[in-house]
Amino acid sequence: MKRRLRRRSHLHEPADINITAFMNLMVILVPFLLITAVFSRITILELNLPAAGNGQSLEEQLFDLEIIVRSHSIEVGDRNGGLIKQLPTTESGHDFVQLSDLLQQVKARFPDKLDATLLLEEDIPYDTLVQVMDSVRVARVVQAGSVQLAELFPEIAIGDAPADSVTVASNKGQ
Repeated sequence: MKRRLRRRSHLHEPADINITAFMNLMVILVPFLLITAVFSRITILELNLPAAGNGQSLEEQLFDLEIIVRSHSIEVGDRNGGLIKQLPTTESGHDFVQLSDLLQQVKARFPDKLDATLLLEEDIPYDTLVQVMDSVRVARVVQAGSVQLAELFPEIAIGDAPADSVTVASNKGQ
């Protein structure tokens, strides 16, 4: 009987697990998953709200750049001094090249000015908002045969546009 027990104990030894097939699968699967992974890039633009009394110098307080985006035009002006220029829309939409040129001229007059206020009418498309913000923040300037980015007004505050005087006058006439 002892012989039988000894024989059976040798027959029931734990079997080796063969993981070769699993390892082959992992060798193929891991590179495939890494290649097909989507790596997304998120860009965040920081906006600052204007402070009530931020201790600006007298010259900076005299000039507050204000860009009003309307469905029919873009108005660039000084909050304290009034309208500088109104850029009407063209057949293809708002003229961002002309806006950029005008803002470069304003930056030449006020080189230390970094902030601008962007006011939008209701129902202005998001794409228009982004293009105006890009035009306000930086300008594409050609220097020595290559295109360079020149900083204009990177600190942008956003708000609602005041009522249009053309719209208000047409509503009073009715």
